[in-house]
Amino acid sequence: MRIFLIWLLLAGQACAGELKFSTWNLSWLTLRPAGGPDLPEDVQPKRDEDIDTLRRYALLLDADVVAFSEVDGPELAARVFPPDRYRLHITGDAVVQRTGFAIRRGLDFTANPDLAALDVYKNAKYHLRSGADVTLNLPSGDLRLLAVHLKSGCREEALDTRANPACPTLALQLSHLTDWVAHRAADGVPFVLMGDFNRWMEGRDGFFASLQRPGPLLRAEAGRHSPCWGGAGFLDHIIAGGTARAWMRPDSLRVLVYRESTAEMKERLSDHCPVSVRFQIPD
Repeated sequence: MRIFLIWLLLAGQACAGELKFSTWNLSWLTLRPAGGPDLPEDVQPKRDEDIDTLRRYALLLDADVVAFSEVDGPELAARVFPPDRYRLHITGDAVVQRTGFAIRRGLDFTANPDLAALDVYKNAKYHLRSGADVTLNLPSGDLRLLAVHLKSGCREEALDTRANPACPTLALQLSHLTDWVAHRAADGVPFVLMGDFNRWMEGRDGFFASLQRPGPLLRAEAGRHSPCWGGAGFLDHIIAGGTARAWMRPDSLRVLVYRESTAEMKERLSDHCPVSVRFQIPD
């Protein structure tokens, strides 16, 4: 199958010590029946052929680490990310839309406790997604990774906008995420945040400004627009902190755009395209 790539910048050659990180929201990757209590009325479960297509895109993406979201368990994740190529880590949430990592075999990692504090709907009927937290055990030292999928509905409004209840909810999640960043800064360990933040972070965005309070961060997509499904601002981000900021190659930012272009296939595959960037890891 022919697949078109949109290259945002000139491609660079991979070299020793380089790792390709990607974030990909797989949009309700589930086989639960339509109309069931666990799915919104407008959500259709994936067909086998849809999952096969996503798997082919995952092979083309060929990332070393993929932070994924909206995946209903490890069995389905393994159908997209082949077990002979990837090891999986996924959160323990009792929700359909879980976050996790697909990590290329040969890369050693340690699973850390989920960032469950991101579920700010405590004791509610509905729950938000925890963050998946792992440490890559690289020869040169540890690299901490966090995969997130934050509250939708507050893409650019002020976080204290009471007229939109999604904004104060996102603000609560931001406080916990900023705490996580502060702990990593205190540890002195390089780190990377990846995922669907459901937030445009351009200009003087209060979200990104708050996230940087514990220390400066570098966002791969800064100043750019995504070509995914016709073009828009980035909601999926790859953000480096600590010494990992110097490892990120912003010139390697890529968006893998689906060859399929119809509204039907957007619903069947995903309304998000894989976003990737390369990191030059020191020896």
